[in-house]
Amino acid sequence: MNDWSWIEPAIAIFGLAVITVVSRSFFMIPERELPLPDWLKRGLKYAPLAALTAVIAPEILMTQGELVGTFMDARIPAVLCATAYYFWRRGILGTIVVGMVVYLPLHIGWNW
Repeated sequence: MNDWSWIEPAIAIFGLAVITVVSRSFFMIPERELPLPDWLKRGLKYAPLAALTAVIAPEILMTQGELVGTFMDARIPAVLCATAYYFWRRGILGTIVVGMVVYLPLHIGWNW
């Protein structure tokens, strides 16, 4: 075995650490605030919602890389009930509880 086999992983780790530090401190390096165009400010308001949708939608609508083919999937009624509760009461904790109360019996009890 080569005695220098540690050099490539060490270079990769060091490079990734430098990239991480530079990218995370990019907004703290300048002494004054960077001006953002109005169109970018408006667009950034929707970024958290878009990221959340991009993470949650595939978990709800897909199984093993394919769209859910049947309504006998516990996630669909759970999402529908949780969504209805949210629009009725506007509470996040209640939405989570309702979704899980519908999901768990269907998934564990009836093997949906």
